[in-house]
Amino acid sequence: MTLIEPKRKPRRGRIFPEYTIPPEERRRREAEKEARCKGGRVIFEGVRDDLIKDCYNWFMLVEPNSGDYFIDPDEETAVQKARQKHPDAWLVTFRINETGACGKI
Repeated sequence: MTLIEPKRKPRRGRIFPEYTIPPEERRRREAEKEARCKGGRVIFEGVRDDLIKDCYNWFMLVEPNSGDYFIDPDEETAVQKARQKHPDAWLVTFRINETGACGKI
């Protein structure tokens, strides 16, 4: 008679539980992110109609706190332009088109 050993159940859990972000900190970070995105969207929509004629499908990076924006047909070049002036800032990226979406959804 052959004994069948029970299958070992996989243990579920975090690998590093000490790095878990508390829920209130996660909510705070998400709120900050939403505020940055909304601020960037307001700036984008304000200049989109003027730029869409000459710069269709170019990339636009917005620094929402200062209101500065940087455009270029190449995303990496636009990032470099933005990083020269705002090296540590959070940037919001848009594509100069009707929706502002970058890439496929």
